[in-house]
Amino acid sequence: MTAAGIVGATAQVLLVGAGSPLLVGLMRQVRARMEGRAGPGVWQPWRDLRKLLRKEAIAPDGTGPVFRLAPLVLAGTALVAAAVVPIVTTASPLDGSADLFAVTALLALGTVALALAGLDTATAFGGMGASREVVVLALVEPTILMSVFALSARVGSTDLGAIVTSTLHRPELVVSPVSLLAAVALAVVVIAETGRLPVDNPSTHLELTMIHEAMVLEYAGPDLALVEWASAMRLTVLLGLFANLFAPWGIAGASLVMLPVAVVVFALKVALLGGTLAAGEVFMAKLRMFRVPELLAGSFVMAVLAVAASYFLV
Repeated sequence: MTAAGIVGATAQVLLVGAGSPLLVGLMRQVRARMEGRAGPGVWQPWRDLRKLLRKEAIAPDGTGPVFRLAPLVLAGTALVAAAVVPIVTTASPLDGSADLFAVTALLALGTVALALAGLDTATAFGGMGASREVVVLALVEPTILMSVFALSARVGSTDLGAIVTSTLHRPELVVSPVSLLAAVALAVVVIAETGRLPVDNPSTHLELTMIHEAMVLEYAGPDLALVEWASAMRLTVLLGLFANLFAPWGIAGASLVMLPVAVVVFALKVALLGGTLAAGEVFMAKLRMFRVPELLAGSFVMAVLAVAASYFLV
């Protein structure tokens, strides 16, 4: 545990916590411009969160502590993931204990907590959204493990910081078949994990197509603000992890001097990825629910091929 690691982890949490709503606002603005609309502005998600925090928290009759604790678990796991994932530094003080499996478990814990909250409401929409979310989770989490494990095989460690550092020292690995297969698989699961098109539509409330929105229909006020903020942080963390696994240039190591540069570079990377994702959604339609497992199964096959290639290709 070094001073650079502590400062870097703190900077990551602050950056993700404060910048994730801006990323959502940027993506909405890009999509609005491409659809010929003016858009609400990049700062609108922060204004929405501020408005929700001023309202009263309301819980449906019959719900228990699971419903009230789920937003806290979702936000807490997102913040811990932001502290340990190599976003702007590879010298996190928790880097040795929070590796690939721990980060994946953190993300899964938040998803399961929200799914249980949807079931706790005892509504048709909540149960439907929870069941769909668990189906997606069962296919997404193994693919994340396999795709990143393919990158870790050449390093001999599941530590995310070590994987990023290895790519920094050997940039030719970025264009290897292993990295390309893993990148495609991980891109698909990031879209699914964050509830973006074509797996889910974050801007719809149509009952037959909802996944994430169906689980949070009963939330209001500060609880809903926590859920929306946590969802934005998960999107930022996953996009940042994707960017640094396959294009880690600009990330700081154990140097405090490079930290401000790493923050700027990370913001540019995530903004580029988020804008590209939003622009692509303009030309996409949501898949039917029974087609989603086929898409995710295809990404899992690509992740398995990446693992196999990591042992046969140098």
